[in-house]
Amino acid sequence: SNYFMEMAKFRAARMLWANIVKAYNPAKNCPCKMFTHAVTSTWNQTAYDPYVNMLRGTTEAMSASIAGVHSLEVTPFNKAYEDPNEFSMRIARNVELLLKHESHFDQVVDPAGGSYYIENLTDSIANEAWKLFREIEEKGGYTAAYESGFIVERVKASAAAKDKNIATRREILLGANQYPNFTEVAGKELTEAAVTRPVSEGNTLAPYRGSMAFEAMRLHVDRSGKAPKAFMLTCGSLAMARARAQFSCNFFACAGIKVIDNTFFKSIEEGVKAALESKAEIVVVCASDDDYAEAAPKVKELLGDKAILVVAGAPACMPELEAQGIKNFINVKSNVLETLKFYLKEMGI
Repeated sequence: SNYFMEMAKFRAARMLWANIVKAYNPAKNCPCKMFTHAVTSTWNQTAYDPYVNMLRGTTEAMSASIAGVHSLEVTPFNKAYEDPNEFSMRIARNVELLLKHESHFDQVVDPAGGSYYIENLTDSIANEAWKLFREIEEKGGYTAAYESGFIVERVKASAAAKDKNIATRREILLGANQYPNFTEVAGKELTEAAVTRPVSEGNTLAPYRGSMAFEAMRLHVDRSGKAPKAFMLTCGSLAMARARAQFSCNFFACAGIKVIDNTFFKSIEEGVKAALESKAEIVVVCASDDDYAEAAPKVKELLGDKAILVVAGAPACMPELEAQGIKNFINVKSNVLETLKFYLKEMGI
């Protein structure tokens, strides 16, 4: 779903294929023309909020079509967690029909041609791919490179980088690690097997989806028989309190934790009283950096050990707060996955 990158990948592949085949001096130029069949991604499909997969499939199909593939298959939106049904297969097929009969993508030879951005991106991808191709050739070719573990090592390194980007939300998977559906609870069609990442043993690679770690965590919460809650204690500067409350709601909802948002509390005492009445296991103080030095210790004093106290942000006074026993902070640099797992463990889930 990286729109222009996917177009450039196909274009770079065609260029490289033509150059490689030409080196074999074919009698005619026909073999230099690469035949491409595209299948929309399953790696970025999500089992939660699955209708977003329809949008992913549509943009991916557009990328492939504009890039000039010969044939195309759109993956049904529910393939991540169940066998596609009549409805999902019809929607997938309709994406292709819309692109052809209403957008007329089949009537333009090279719609991406001439775009400076796409041409430059194509050239960059081709150069890097060619370096990798030559590196593999120097190792004795693909088979030798695979048997030595080089191929699997490079793929796993790339996968690990993507996993980290998803865990820290540098890469967004809508509905999984960002902007989850707050009210969604897994239905019986979603099984543990569908969200459990297969283990790659030895010199092998097991396909998986990028959202599996978040989905496995959320499914565990959904099936735990418990309903953990996170309460937003908004105080101090109204603008910053609301911004941090929205950030925190999205943060905790990724684990299936019910979030209790609040517009604003006129006093710390009022906010803590409401938090205790809600019986929330987590209380998130949402204020400006300047407010935290005074507000956070006061909340801690009134709250006691009746809930886990979390500060939304990374204020300059963090060392002083930590010295007073306030240890939990969430911000844009947090590893969302590991942080949520920590809080679930603290709650005994």
